[in-house]
Amino acid sequence: MRQRSMILPCYAADTAGVCSALYELGGMCAVHDASGINSTYATHDEPRWYDSRSMIYITALTETDAILGDDEKMVDDVCRAAADQHPAFIALCGSPMPMMIGTDYDAAAEEIERRTGIPAMAMHTNSMGSYLAGESEALLKLTKRFVQPAEKRQNTVNLIGATPLDLELRETVPDIRGWLESAGFRAGACMAMGDTLTHIAETAAAASVSLVLSYGGLAAAAYLYETYGIPYVTGVPVGARFPDVLAAALRRAAETGEPQFPSAVRTAGDTVVIGESVTAGSVAAECGGRMLCPLDTVPALVGTGDSTVFRESEIRAVLADMQPQRVIADPLYRYVIPAGAEHIEIPHFAFSGRCFQHRMRSLICKPL
Repeated sequence: MRQRSMILPCYAADTAGVCSALYELGGMCAVHDASGINSTYATHDEPRWYDSRSMIYITALTETDAILGDDEKMVDDVCRAAADQHPAFIALCGSPMPMMIGTDYDAAAEEIERRTGIPAMAMHTNSMGSYLAGESEALLKLTKRFVQPAEKRQNTVNLIGATPLDLELRETVPDIRGWLESAGFRAGACMAMGDTLTHIAETAAAASVSLVLSYGGLAAAAYLYETYGIPYVTGVPVGARFPDVLAAALRRAAETGEPQFPSAVRTAGDTVVIGESVTAGSVAAECGGRMLCPLDTVPALVGTGDSTVFRESEIRAVLADMQPQRVIADPLYRYVIPAGAEHIEIPHFAFSGRCFQHRMRSLICKPL
């Protein structure tokens, strides 16, 4: 019972992370689940659904299919849809029931690619993990499968981990591009808002450094570092002071060839920021505070005085122990912050969905 949440909702699931990361790239995401689940994804986890098209389908798994383990039906349906839609690639995503019956996504993807000739990737999601796990796997496999060797371009920065689940949809990526130009850089590939698969494939390996905008982009950035020698920097250029710190870290990474983690370097203060570790860490670095991350992360993204807890009861306990004067978090966290603490609301789409979408804004180089 300690794992229950009485007030706080859960974050978007790993399946949503896959679909969000690949939404604009011309591929087809086939979610192996019961009919009707697509409406849940569209309603709660994807702000682009009504403005732009994407090939995201549900396999309409039935009880009979699950009991009999009829994977051939799923494979055949995906192949027929691919023949009609001609996607650039196919991504197979999981859900709880296929997890229970042990669906072999790797074998299914291999068979689909053999029949269609279209690159197919298995995503080992089950809707039990957070969106960051799905986003991480999707961007890593996309990078491994499609990025090609390229001649290096000086002062070029990849943007990795850009999805509307963490970043405001309309202005954030354009604002980051503008900030890079003002700091003497130029934007390279963007994974994966406002870019194309062809551009990513041809230019990602040419960058001199990668900027990781969320934990979901860390694995892909690490792969580019290991394979093509492109160092990476973690952080989002929020506020008035931190963008300069981040720009200096980008220059240092390009010069030394070593990854930098400025989002995890901060002075402890009386502010606590709750959220995804790169974004929340950047906000905390800007305002001089600590981070509380209830999501997937790694030690390199966690600074001194930070906390990583998942359960609602633990979040309450940590906040009570920290005794912050102010808490920066999604509006729905208002019900668990300590009495007397000021609540500065920054909506997080992966947490509260469309509830506060109209209040989301770009924080790039702007006061918090």
